[in-house]
Amino acid sequence: MANTFGHLFRVTTWGESHGGGVGVVVDGCPPCLKLSEGDIQPDLDRRRPGQSKIVTPRKETDTVQILSGTFEGQTLGTPISLWVKNEDARAEAYSEMATKFRPSHADYTYFAKFGTRAWPGGGRTSARETVGRVAAGAIAKKILRERYGVEVLAYVSQVQKLRAAVDPEKVKAKQIEANIVRCPDAAMAPKMIRLIEKVRRASDSVGGIVEGVARGVPPGWGEPVFDRLEADLAKAMLSLPASKGFDIGSGFGGILLTGLAHNDPFRMQEGKVRTVTNRSGGIQGGISNGETIYFRVAFKPVATVMHEQDTVDVNFQDTTLKARGRHDPCVLPRAVPMVEAMTALVLVDHALRQKAQCG
Repeated sequence: MANTFGHLFRVTTWGESHGGGVGVVVDGCPPCLKLSEGDIQPDLDRRRPGQSKIVTPRKETDTVQILSGTFEGQTLGTPISLWVKNEDARAEAYSEMATKFRPSHADYTYFAKFGTRAWPGGGRTSARETVGRVAAGAIAKKILRERYGVEVLAYVSQVQKLRAAVDPEKVKAKQIEANIVRCPDAAMAPKMIRLIEKVRRASDSVGGIVEGVARGVPPGWGEPVFDRLEADLAKAMLSLPASKGFDIGSGFGGILLTGLAHNDPFRMQEGKVRTVTNRSGGIQGGISNGETIYFRVAFKPVATVMHEQDTVDVNFQDTTLKARGRHDPCVLPRAVPMVEAMTALVLVDHALRQKAQCG
């Protein structure tokens, strides 16, 4: 079923927004990796609700517990099960949604597919499902960092029309975490925060772009046809809640150039094949070329807005619905660790696949 992601490094997330908890099973993690809750918790803290004035006020500590797969502080090579308890579920806030489909949510499509749905908070369609992804991604990032020297980062590069100026080759985690919107452009971040606050006061929402970066990826990771590295990254990003678009390297902007202008010339530098420019975004022919991988993910405005809107009920009658509950006015600050997690899951899977096939 489609709750599992990856080939050799496989993750299966489970749980609903207002159930007893959420979590993930990680299968394929190499043995003898030092691992504790302390390695995972920081990324969950970056993803959790209630962390600032521009995200949902739902109060969850998102405290992770490792239930299996480790012994004496090291991984065993067996499945790692991680659990996070839901502490602030309020199903009663969604009672009207039990019979009415929220516009632009997955309420209707889930009902059309399964004939039933967990209506409190959207069940599996809620961004709460990403707790498991971020927890698994923290393990993947640790493997990439310690065994391959790969650094994975993400940051908010645009909120609606406000665009940040960020160099993906030089941006640092400290700059990203310096403000609540997670934009490393110190001049643009306050403007983004003010826009999100303005939209929230109007009981509305706003979208934007998160840029992902992976530095230190060696040449050779990826597959040449169906499992191209950028194709797997695209699938990973578009599986995230509220994501609506993906491009990598020059992306859609590349169509404005000619082939001659767009090409990345090769040169030898210190005994290594390098490119003079990086419009390819670190991937050519579906395989990493050793340059920095960078891409963008577009996230739509949050579908839940506190205004009355037209909709249909479970009896397929026209009606109206004014949403309630606790929701983000903008998903971007909390989407940053989600993008990092999915990037790391793709890369560590391809790292293991490369070792298995080519040694």
